[in-house]
Amino acid sequence: MTWQALLTLAVIVSVLGTMMLTRIAPHWVMMAALTVLSAAGILSPELALSGFSNPGLITVAAMFIIATGMYQSGAVDQVVRHALGHPGSIREALLRIFLPVISLSGFLNNTPVVATMIPAIRAWSKKIGISPSRLLMPLSYAAILGGTLTLIGTSTNLIVNGQYQALTGEAGFSIFSITWLGLPVAIVGGFFMWLVFPRLLPEQPSKELIESVREFTVEVRVDPQGPLVGKSVAAAGLRHLRQLYLVEIERDDSVVTAVPSEERLQGNDTLVFAGETEAITELLRIPGIRPASEISPGSTLTKDREERRLVEAVVSPNCDGIGQTIRDSRFHDRYGAIVLAVARNGKRLDGNLGQIKLAPGDVLLLEARPAFVSRQRYQRDFLLINDLQEQAPQHDRHRLAWLILVGVVLSAATGLASMLNAALIGAGLMIALNCCSFAQAQRSLDLSVIITIGASFALGNAMLETGLAQSLAMWTVETSLGKPWLLLILTYLVVSVLTESITNNASAILMLPIVLAVTGEANLNAEPFVFAIMMAASASFATPLGYQTNLMVYGPGNYRFTDFLRLGLPMNLIVGATAVSLILWRMPLAA
Repeated sequence: MTWQALLTLAVIVSVLGTMMLTRIAPHWVMMAALTVLSAAGILSPELALSGFSNPGLITVAAMFIIATGMYQSGAVDQVVRHALGHPGSIREALLRIFLPVISLSGFLNNTPVVATMIPAIRAWSKKIGISPSRLLMPLSYAAILGGTLTLIGTSTNLIVNGQYQALTGEAGFSIFSITWLGLPVAIVGGFFMWLVFPRLLPEQPSKELIESVREFTVEVRVDPQGPLVGKSVAAAGLRHLRQLYLVEIERDDSVVTAVPSEERLQGNDTLVFAGETEAITELLRIPGIRPASEISPGSTLTKDREERRLVEAVVSPNCDGIGQTIRDSRFHDRYGAIVLAVARNGKRLDGNLGQIKLAPGDVLLLEARPAFVSRQRYQRDFLLINDLQEQAPQHDRHRLAWLILVGVVLSAATGLASMLNAALIGAGLMIALNCCSFAQAQRSLDLSVIITIGASFALGNAMLETGLAQSLAMWTVETSLGKPWLLLILTYLVVSVLTESITNNASAILMLPIVLAVTGEANLNAEPFVFAIMMAASASFATPLGYQTNLMVYGPGNYRFTDFLRLGLPMNLIVGATAVSLILWRMPLAA
């Protein structure tokens, strides 16, 4: 191998190791790799940045906006409301979840579909007497299966198609090219869940964080004749209490949220603290503090206020505060929000909130300013699962949103417009016809995903330019003993393992150049192997961190990591076996 090929191999190994073993965000890792390859002269600027102009990437961005239009217009809510109903058993409940979720996920980004369904299913589970833990994991898995139905069902399919076009010069695949494979896989996977999951899913007691506001908040009042009037929060000794943290101050008809240390106290201020309620005695020992016995029934936190939002959010693997205590991470200063409670593995963590170390999958109940929700839909430190004071969707636009989505699908399917143009026009119509606002459309663009995808193309280009892909292809062909069916199985297994370890988009983009070189070396038809990459990269069930929707249900479902291993590994095997068998049956491997 040349030094360029060896350096490219070293970069790829470093990328894989960093993404598997550290919490550095994938887009930073990929941009660092792009920088090294470009600076070393392995790639020209045009090749290094070609991923950012790839039609597949732009189509993904447009589909984010279309999904937001469906979400903000209430189109998804309408389906959920009519589908759930009143099932007579858990298996009937699963069917009522599978049908709309798999169908919607075939045409929309599954993250907003699952985000809409989580609070709906948690409320629904109480009415039908079924624990949410028996419904939320199937919800995530159904969304993953639905993404395999069409080329626009998941960003991975679009990106693989875009890279395939760029590397081969072929026309690529149509919107329903993969449906013959994805639909049977979804049916088999859904049937397995319907048959087996009711016996294996854990039945965890559900306790909503918001339902127990009184259990973790304390309210007191500032004595108007006492010594605290006019003092700052810090000077009054209220900032560094051992077991309590000042959340907000209710003053007359307004609320001071995310209270700064320099805020000065006034007589009759109602102070709301989060933490151990047993510490009320510590508060009442402070001169100038008295019980809030005159406060009207109901916690101030349950009252609607424009100044603040109550939000339930899951800690993302990308969160900068992971591994640090809430106090050391300067959570209040960094995010403009106050942690009211933390739940892990379905249980609220007791003790001093400031000393709790954040971990991926933790569910936080936050009091935040309205801007927090907007920022986090952009920054992705948290996955919002329940905005308790979210504005109602514009339900009068839901039919219009459905017409736009159907028009996009039909235009792309009939060849009236390319997939790129259909998606761009659809995104523009969603904004122009007020199904979503400009601000909502902008927030829907997950820049970390877009940067990861765009930068990942540089690795694929480097493998081809340096001959590394050809070298790996020759080794792979020799390892498989020249048997095409074994090559197909190896391709699926490698992509599946990488998907559980790093991002699904990155694993697909890394493997496609190698697979194209393998099929060229062995004189095989490339399309079956491309479909295998799409399926393996989309079907990620075995860990809560392997796919975003799994992480979204991890905390609300009170699951343990082992629950995903116990149920997700069989799903991986069944889906993989079904997909590989169908490909071998329907598609000739020989060129």
